[in-house]
Amino acid sequence: MSEPWLHVVGIGEDGMEGLSPAARAIVESAEIIIGGERHHRLSDKVKAERISWPSPFDALIDTLRALRGRRVVVLATGDPLWFSVGARIGRALDPAEIVYHPQLSAFQLAAARMGWSMADVETLTVHGRPVEQMIAFIQPDIRLLILTTGSDTPARIARFLTERGYGRSRMTVFAAMGGKDEARFDGLAESWSHEVPAFNTLAVECVAAPDAALLPRAPGLPDDAFRHDGTMTKREVRAATLGKLMPMRGALLWDVGCGCGSVAIEWMRAAAYARAIGIEPRADRRAMAAENALALGAPRLELIEGEAPAALEGLPAPDAIFIGGGLSEQVFEACWRALRPLGRLVANAVTLESEAVLLGLHARMGGDLARISVERVEPVGRLKGWRPLMPVVQWSLIKR
Repeated sequence: MSEPWLHVVGIGEDGMEGLSPAARAIVESAEIIIGGERHHRLSDKVKAERISWPSPFDALIDTLRALRGRRVVVLATGDPLWFSVGARIGRALDPAEIVYHPQLSAFQLAAARMGWSMADVETLTVHGRPVEQMIAFIQPDIRLLILTTGSDTPARIARFLTERGYGRSRMTVFAAMGGKDEARFDGLAESWSHEVPAFNTLAVECVAAPDAALLPRAPGLPDDAFRHDGTMTKREVRAATLGKLMPMRGALLWDVGCGCGSVAIEWMRAAAYARAIGIEPRADRRAMAAENALALGAPRLELIEGEAPAALEGLPAPDAIFIGGGLSEQVFEACWRALRPLGRLVANAVTLESEAVLLGLHARMGGDLARISVERVEPVGRLKGWRPLMPVVQWSLIKR
């Protein structure tokens, strides 16, 4: 087993004085210290060779491998394994070579300042990531702690809240927590105007107006939450479809014939870090899917131009596949080969031709076959009546 040579040390605004004696000794005896400008400033009395974060950041792993065997310390902010560099290092190097020394995280400090229980808040980061991904968490009475990506991020989030009917949400920005220059900024989303430091943590207490958008992360968003051209998986069928696809943390979905992206977007909203690739030949529908993804908090939806099965070549193996358009036996075979073990495949059909394909596949492969019929109340002259949607035949199975 490899001996530890790399120490990843969390450091706060109180610098070396805030470290435990053991962590302080590790930093003071380092040959090489790697970190950002702020980390080097907080430990500037330690004599060691200094290396700044490389650009691009992924080059850090190559830098560390080249230093294997020397006494190396990577300085990170707070807890190195909570939305921080430690997780990236741990995925690339043998864990037996690394020792982590956590400090209080920004989440813990902000929660303490707010008097919030950590068990009752959502913690997320938009640091170096699309800010729009926080939109999926906007719900009544939810408390959010957000690591931000710059001085303008709180204002952008205030706009997201206000546009969705949460303008009365209370926002607090903390900067330099635990240090002599600690600062706090309070306000409401609808009137947010503070200029805040670039390195900050945001606390949001969501307050919904009577007309606020209700967009839970459970599948089944209203059809009008999406921009579409009428061809989409409707709300009731979409909820049933996601139920069979079973969104899970970090899992990847292929949405074949994704249209406006409704299924892929709901998949990504339903589970933490869930990913999706939408395959769609029409440029106008890809544009709608991209717009919907930004508006609904799934900005990392990847969109591929082309038709299955050709467009599937070279894509990473999925954990689930939804075939909502372009169904054929050839498409199924390509999808089934690519699907990972315990992967879920769901195919919906509305035409007789596609239904015939599903019947044949069900006879050969087994799985579950269902016919979903939905009726909605609509005006009939001055009165109201039931108007049926086109029935959908749904086939689903698990790869075992």
